[in-house]
Amino acid sequence: MLNRPLEIVILAAGKGTRMRSSIPKVLHEVAGKSLLTHVLDSARELNPDKIHVVIGHGGDDVRQELASDDIHWIEQAQQLGTGHAVQQAMPAVPNDAAVLVMYGDVPLIRPQTLQRLVDAMPQFPLALLTAELDDPTGYGRILRDDTDSVHEIIEQKDATPRQQAIREINTGFLCARAEHLGDWLSALNNDNAQQEYYLTDITGLAHQSGHSISPAHPDDVDEITGINSRIELAQVECAMQHRIANRLMEDGVTIIDPYRVDIRGEVTIGNDTIIDINAVITGPTTIGSNVKIGPNCMITASEIADHVTIHPNPVVESAKIGEHVNVGPFARLRPGTELAPEVRIGNFVETKNAKLAKGAKANHLSYVGDATVGEATNIGAGVITCNYDGANKHQTKIGNDVFVGSDSQLVAPVEIGDGATIGAGSTITQVVPADNLAISRGRQRQIEGWQRPRKKKPKERKPPQKKLKESK
Repeated sequence: MLNRPLEIVILAAGKGTRMRSSIPKVLHEVAGKSLLTHVLDSARELNPDKIHVVIGHGGDDVRQELASDDIHWIEQAQQLGTGHAVQQAMPAVPNDAAVLVMYGDVPLIRPQTLQRLVDAMPQFPLALLTAELDDPTGYGRILRDDTDSVHEIIEQKDATPRQQAIREINTGFLCARAEHLGDWLSALNNDNAQQEYYLTDITGLAHQSGHSISPAHPDDVDEITGINSRIELAQVECAMQHRIANRLMEDGVTIIDPYRVDIRGEVTIGNDTIIDINAVITGPTTIGSNVKIGPNCMITASEIADHVTIHPNPVVESAKIGEHVNVGPFARLRPGTELAPEVRIGNFVETKNAKLAKGAKANHLSYVGDATVGEATNIGAGVITCNYDGANKHQTKIGNDVFVGSDSQLVAPVEIGDGATIGAGSTITQVVPADNLAISRGRQRQIEGWQRPRKKKPKERKPPQKKLKESK
């Protein structure tokens, strides 16, 4: 049990050269959130007294993107190694604190693993998070003495072939008493292949000082995966999606194929909801219980109530959907759409800034924008609310129990009263009173013997005749 303040130092100053990007590495995203956001989320689960984030390349962008009152930003002007980075944070850390060191490009680390590391520290002044890998290439190796106690970490570039064969690696995560950590950091040197001040060298210094070192281990080696390239970014994305899908399924959500669903950002989903393949759901989104989400759906920043059916291939963005609503297939709900219970939105219907009351229907091929639609109103196929005059948007108000015939245009601003009927093919530009029939199409007439225009056949071209030269 930790009996001292907990201060967390997150190292986020690296450039990420292999990413080949103008974006700071820690701002690249996994599952809809930046790498550093994932790390901060895990750090905050431990309720630390303070979080210090060391920034360098693109630091202003990182600070602006993730500004928060609980973060103390520290600039590492020169990137001289991980030990040097932690040195920059230590002046702001109380001497009686425990210091947990984390990394801004390791987004899969779990809070329970961090807690295990912190809990391993009180007995000894230094605790390390280690793991065994089948292929430890690239990681520092854990060196143990004859008593199996950790006594040193050797970086791969400085390791002998025998040391490189060791499978136990240093993850980089550690927890140390601040008073000891400060002393060890001040004793670091850069006499190594990289000419950097390695944080890992404090392990040897602790051992030389007669201190034992406590190791802790993650449940899953995926947790300690760092990101240095786009390939590793994609691999971590897959691991994160699988983790999210497993959590949702444990909470009672049915996912037809967890390898073909993407959940990004803050998303909550109720039990007995079914998600079919290739759905992309981006937060902040809440989805209720007993919802059916068909294949190839894209849902962003929306609220979906219980017992909703979303058929294949719709796009739902910043919309609110009430209970027992049917959407799609191939519908597009744009920002500002609000659908009351039992509304039906059919194939190739688009809505924007539209509020449809209980039981309203727009079943096919319509555009409803900047409009309010009353209860039990039916909007026929091909109906358009003409809300834009080329400069400004205008409102269309449609009452309860209105029938709007197919292929009609409602030219806003316009209002249609309760119980009104709009004849098919009409262009409505004026108020339609309640219970009236409005028809604006021309009167039908027939012309007997009408000859449909026909294309003229092209004239046949005769080949040119050769003229014979007259003999002199």
